[in-house]
Amino acid sequence: MTVPSLVRYGTFPAVMALVISGVAWAPSRSMPLAWLAGLVACGLAAVALLERWFPFNPRWQAPDRDFPADVAHAVVNLLVMHAAVLGFVFLRGWVGWEGVWWPSDWPFLAQVFLAGVPLDLSLYAVHRMSHRYDFLWRLHSIHHSSRRLYWLNGERRHPVHAVLMAGPGLVALGVLGTPADVVGGWFVILAVHLAFQHANLDYRLGPLRYLVGVAEVHRWHHRERFADAQVNFGEFWMLWDHWFGTFHRPSALLGPIGIEGDPVPHRYREQLVYPFLPDPPHADRA
Repeated sequence: MTVPSLVRYGTFPAVMALVISGVAWAPSRSMPLAWLAGLVACGLAAVALLERWFPFNPRWQAPDRDFPADVAHAVVNLLVMHAAVLGFVFLRGWVGWEGVWWPSDWPFLAQVFLAGVPLDLSLYAVHRMSHRYDFLWRLHSIHHSSRRLYWLNGERRHPVHAVLMAGPGLVALGVLGTPADVVGGWFVILAVHLAFQHANLDYRLGPLRYLVGVAEVHRWHHRERFADAQVNFGEFWMLWDHWFGTFHRPSALLGPIGIEGDPVPHRYREQLVYPFLPDPPHADRA
């Protein structure tokens, strides 16, 4: 097998296996949150380097005027993710809530993937609603406005929208009594997966693309015409798309991505304000 073929079919499984193995080892670390943060940094760096060497679209390699905003989004949203885990620690101690039920006797990694189920369903549900309701779309349109896809796009989200997407799932896990390090473990896996999902990397997952939301199916969700983007909402699992009838296997050329008319501003501060303007330019979903 040639090197490009090894990268194309082996990159995602290899990197994700290493990240998941690192998550499984987290309970043995004296500072698990710092360990999890280091895993995210290493995973993102791996995706960033790989897409430089094996790009899906060479034209997407050149930094554009959105790059500084993308960096800001990534820093802020990864900090929000870290704060969510710390918030779990604080609230559990302050309220003294033990939870309704949580299988704490399960292996740690099994608990992590169990926690991912309500979180992923929450992300899918709010994501889909964000394509239907105007205010949610204004928040979400920042994610869709990029004219190229690459590893940083996974965190290109308005922080309010990031909280709204994960909020229902986090509440459900809080009621169940999920430990904070379990939630943190899933966030690590999800953060690296989202980098892969939006990466400008020429990789494939074969039949597993029907199960996991990798780039080859998710790119279609970013097509420029809004009518073409109402498919493949899944963040990690594609099961929700299959069950609710939104899965689509791409059968044509990708074409341009972004939003028709390019209505979203390109600077980070302006993007934060954009959804709250009384009449944002071209904020409709036509």
